[in-house]
Amino acid sequence: MARAQTGTAGRRKANGAEGQGKAPATVAATKEDLLEYYRQMLLIRRFEERAGQLYGMGLIGGFCHLYIGQEAIAVGCEAAKRPGDQMITGYRDHGHMLVCGMDPREVMAELTGRSGGSSKGKGGSMHMFSTEAAFYGGHGIVGAQVSLGTGLAFANAYRGDGKVCFAYYGDGAANQGQVYESFNMAQVWKLPVVYCIENNEYAMGTAIDRSSSETKLHKRGISFNIPGEEVDGMDVLAVKAAAERAAEHCRSGKGPYILELKTYRYRGHSMSDPAKYRTREEVDEVRKTRDPIDHIEDLLEKNGWADEATMKAIDADVKRIVADAAEFARTSPEPDPSELYTDVYTEA
Repeated sequence: MARAQTGTAGRRKANGAEGQGKAPATVAATKEDLLEYYRQMLLIRRFEERAGQLYGMGLIGGFCHLYIGQEAIAVGCEAAKRPGDQMITGYRDHGHMLVCGMDPREVMAELTGRSGGSSKGKGGSMHMFSTEAAFYGGHGIVGAQVSLGTGLAFANAYRGDGKVCFAYYGDGAANQGQVYESFNMAQVWKLPVVYCIENNEYAMGTAIDRSSSETKLHKRGISFNIPGEEVDGMDVLAVKAAAERAAEHCRSGKGPYILELKTYRYRGHSMSDPAKYRTREEVDEVRKTRDPIDHIEDLLEKNGWADEATMKAIDADVKRIVADAAEFARTSPEPDPSELYTDVYTEA
């Protein structure tokens, strides 16, 4: 089967127990792979664009953190997962929900606080959950998901089920203390957890070089003997390849692994953030030169696997799915007040 190659797979920078190494110069993908990654990334982007519109219309309340620009990370890591592998993340979580198989209708309805939502309208943007999809949130407390993800990995090790937990967090959360307590325990017990740092260069509004004494976040595991590498988080094929290496490291009983996925968010930290701490020229330059969706379009065209008409058709289908999700969210009823007393506890 014909395979495409890209030379922008992130340079591997392994540390800790395994020393240093380099990633392959190219990463292979089939036509079917690229078309599926293209569709998934477009679904995330169109979904987030519509969510931003609904927020502006007052249909989404509270906080809303969009994933526009970072789509390659969720899609690439999902492509490396095996059935049953878990995912847990922070509050910029809509893209992760979509790639793990949650229904766009239920995700959008949850954003609008409706009973048809994945958490019956009680979780909202930051606290969605789906055990069926092995998605464990959506967490509003900065860095909390790192410890919880380590706990999921502990359960995997205890059961010996071969599952790996992918725990995502950002460069802002990387400075939280519980992250390093989790690192220590994960390495002591050789837990199967991939720590995925989505480094989009800015925390809530502070550039990483203003808040971190060590800006190479994949090096943060050195003192715990946890290997890590820096990855081009705008290249879905580079992300997939790195995630496969990391997951295999975990499954083989060697313990945790750190991936620093260098990316960029095009919108503010949340919908209420005007993002005046960076210039419009900076954002436009990234869009023009590093956009993850444009990168896949270029590969498809270069290999003769899709023309403009094909990609427009995919986009039209994605827009239909998103429009349907928005209409479902708009028309779904609000939860009954009695729902305040349900799902508080679960039987173990």
